[in-house]
Amino acid sequence: MFFVIVGTLIILTNLAGIGPFADWNWNITGDLWKFCVPFGLAAIWWAWADGSGYNKRKEVEKMDARKTARRAQNMQALGMDVKGRPKGRKR
Repeated sequence: MFFVIVGTLIILTNLAGIGPFADWNWNITGDLWKFCVPFGLAAIWWAWADGSGYNKRKEVEKMDARKTARRAQNMQALGMDVKGRPKGRKR
């Protein structure tokens, strides 16, 4: 996502005429490749992340964290601690 944001910012600054990107042109024989580099890097990153299992690991970690938080919330609502033991009651 980082590379897509960088590529979009480069295009926007070029169109707005801000900074060194304002001098780049859109000709095929000119600086067009400079606009395409961040998007190419994003495609390479996504291919690697999908192929290596990085995305799936992050998804499983996120689901496990949500499950743990949901269990803790339910135990607290039942008046128990995280391990399932009743909490001491004040008399």
